[in-house]
Amino acid sequence: MKRFLGWLDRRWYLLLAGGCIGAELLVFLIFRENSYFTVQDNLDLFVAHFQVLSHSNSWFAHGATVPMLGGISRDSLSSEWNLYNILYTFMPVFWAYLTGYFLKILIGTGSFVLLAKDVYQKAYPRYRGIAWAAGLCYGLLPLFPAYGIAFASIPLAVFILRRIYRKEGKWWYGLLFVYPFLSYFSYFGFFLLAYLVCAVVIVSIRDKKFCGRLAVAVPVLAAGYVCFEYRLFGQMLFSDVKTIRETMVESNLNFSEVLGQIREAFLTPVFHAASDHAVFVLPVCVIVLVWQLVAAVQKKNLKKFKSSALLWVLLLIVFNCLVYGLYFQGDFRGLFETLLPPLKGFQFNRTVFFNPFLWYVALFLALKALYDTGKLFWKRIANLAACIAAAVILLTPAVYNEFYWTCYHQAYRAVKHTEVNLLNFREYYSTDLMEEIKADINYDGEYAAGYGLNTAVLEYSGISTLDGYLGFYPQSYKEEFTKLIWPAYERVPQWQTYYGEWGARAYLFAGSGESIYNPYRNQVLSDHHLYLDSEQFVKMGGKYLFSRYELDNAEELGFTLQGIYSNESAPYTIYLYEI
Repeated sequence: MKRFLGWLDRRWYLLLAGGCIGAELLVFLIFRENSYFTVQDNLDLFVAHFQVLSHSNSWFAHGATVPMLGGISRDSLSSEWNLYNILYTFMPVFWAYLTGYFLKILIGTGSFVLLAKDVYQKAYPRYRGIAWAAGLCYGLLPLFPAYGIAFASIPLAVFILRRIYRKEGKWWYGLLFVYPFLSYFSYFGFFLLAYLVCAVVIVSIRDKKFCGRLAVAVPVLAAGYVCFEYRLFGQMLFSDVKTIRETMVESNLNFSEVLGQIREAFLTPVFHAASDHAVFVLPVCVIVLVWQLVAAVQKKNLKKFKSSALLWVLLLIVFNCLVYGLYFQGDFRGLFETLLPPLKGFQFNRTVFFNPFLWYVALFLALKALYDTGKLFWKRIANLAACIAAAVILLTPAVYNEFYWTCYHQAYRAVKHTEVNLLNFREYYSTDLMEEIKADINYDGEYAAGYGLNTAVLEYSGISTLDGYLGFYPQSYKEEFTKLIWPAYERVPQWQTYYGEWGARAYLFAGSGESIYNPYRNQVLSDHHLYLDSEQFVKMGGKYLFSRYELDNAEELGFTLQGIYSNESAPYTIYLYEI
């Protein structure tokens, strides 16, 4: 027992990592496709896109048309040269999703540890435990699943750049070039390049000579992004097609509202980038920073405090929050778009997506400060704090915390002996039901639309759609789709704002104003009239309508009910109409 306790004291972080990762793996392997994965911007967006590419054999195609949104260019979807896309190319969807989920954890943890080891060199063994724990926390974060690996790999990029700076071999430039295989330009690449340029300037001033090594890294990394995401850059730089990004209406907040956005970004998790820092990590970092300040004042050594790594990391977080808030101010956004015209419509407030990584760097530095006291008591407090930080992440009901929601909903079903209103992975896509419908009508690629369910449900089963969800498609198609939904559009002012000023979700809207396009198990619609221009539906190539509701005015619109479909494995009852 004494020997075990000694090992536990030295290797507690391995038990923490094994316990957390093992628990998540066990849950998802037990429930498999009955797991509850977030729908918003996930199952209804990227996962469906991967399936569309698979069904249309368009992963590596050029000049191809993908059968969604009435037929869009393959180039409007993500590049095939990305790790996530490779997984979905060669693996069944659910297992590709799960593999990406755990790769995110492993890459986040591993790259964080690599970076810590590189920074502290010979001193690293002293901080190994908290480096592993902070890295694990970062890997466990419920970040935007489609970009989870891109989030997780940020410390790897910093690690590679540090090696380049120290002249540790030209082959590190090769690793930097292929780094975009793990990343995404629109979410991270632009900012990595901007930060790298700043680093070149700062290091050159500090060292009193131009840092050519890091300067060369800028075009190398840029070239990597261009090569790996050539479709995106082709659309940005060489296409004259006007897209919805150019017509989206962005917020123009006043000064106090901008301050509110900055404050919110600092104190709370930002959607898509849930850092889960507010409950525990933020207070720990602030307490340690104040402690460092008090100690510096007492010792009359403010210079030491000003050089505190924890202070500068927190200031960088504040800077990212400032940029995030200023994005919502029209004049500031206009200046950015004037200076960089190809990036018109680009959300440069995504600087805040680097904050999850920075928060856990800050946590590591705060725990390191406790270690540096040299006292066993504070070391164990630091270890305990690291464990609490990991527990907070696992137990916080954040949007993309799929471990939490799977455990919660499955426990609810077991205790209450009733179904929850949210749909699990299997129920959401209901492939058995969709395949039954396709077989019954001898489906052969005709275009359809969904009403009362996400278009993604149809796309996932290989059904071509007039509707769809995509943040980057031609404005001309948006105008045609507006004609299609005009009866509902002019009836409900909120659709004029939601679709007219944004437009990424090209869905059939309810004339009652009810939001019925995100499917739930129990979904009620007060008005069963369909408000839609049926002539425009035909003009756009539509043939079928998959509706969760029996329509009162189907005959008036020219739709004929072809069948009513349901089965025990699906939460949907589908009324299939043909025009």
